[in-house]
Amino acid sequence: MFKNVMVYRIGPAWSVSLEQLEANLQAMRFVECGLTQEKSVGWVEPRGEANGPLVESVGGQWLLKLMLESKAVPASVINRKAKERVAQIEAATGRKPGKKETRDLKEELKLDLLPMAFTRQGSVQVWIDPEARLLMIDAASQAKADEVLTCLAKSMEGLGAMLLQTTASPVAAMSEWLVSQEPPAGFSVDRECELKAGDESKAVVRYSRHALDIDEVQQHINHGKLPTRLAMTWEGRVSFMLTDTLQIKKLAFVDGVFEDDAAASKADRFDADAAIATGEIRRLIPDLLEALGGELVMGADAPAALAPALAPALAAAEAESPPF
Repeated sequence: MFKNVMVYRIGPAWSVSLEQLEANLQAMRFVECGLTQEKSVGWVEPRGEANGPLVESVGGQWLLKLMLESKAVPASVINRKAKERVAQIEAATGRKPGKKETRDLKEELKLDLLPMAFTRQGSVQVWIDPEARLLMIDAASQAKADEVLTCLAKSMEGLGAMLLQTTASPVAAMSEWLVSQEPPAGFSVDRECELKAGDESKAVVRYSRHALDIDEVQQHINHGKLPTRLAMTWEGRVSFMLTDTLQIKKLAFVDGVFEDDAAASKADRFDADAAIATGEIRRLIPDLLEALGGELVMGADAPAALAPALAPALAAAEAESPPF
């Protein structure tokens, strides 16, 4: 159900009922691109049933789905067609079009070609936990998440969503776990990791399907290469990749977490899968926050000092990018 999770804390001013949200989203229901329209964004039914609700509530968890459609004409095609048109004008009139006229010509060509362009569709799943006041977006990039937030803000006044931040930097915590070979309670370190140098070399070392409890990994960290991605498993039930920006990527549920009921209807399957997925992740997130020193509250004291052996390397890394 979810492949990547970016977690946001909903602002204190947010207050909306399920019915209000449904009504607000109807004004932004997805409509396919028109003939000369390059992009269309809107909400679709999470359950996939035509004319169904745009918000599904399963076990008190609200599920939404944003659809994005785009059409594009390759720049190379427009440039080629423009050159042909410019040559025709020059041959017919003896006059070579100027820069502004050529730009206008390219815009006209793009509008002419858009109806013939292939469309690309993609969707983003969104999950709101109203009780915990958390917003989860299944996006692999910040740009895609920002697009979802923009659409949500138009439908929910006072959303004020901000990315979760933790007392301990994920980089610092992942470094500690790899050097000490002691993952936090309830978690195990798997066999994939990415280490990056914080100096000008920008050197990168990646391990895939490789044991990480080896001296070589510790040496890399002590020499300034710090983890930006680390594969982990929680409670033997959910595997994922933790990043230096506190994103949860490559989320997967271990075999046996989901029940295999071939006789279940499509509607029952949706409800069961949604309940299990949100239930597991709702338990994972607090444990992950605790492993990272707890959620950072504005105005709280600075985090405790880093382990002396890691401090120089982490200082170099944090000089390159702000901690989370």
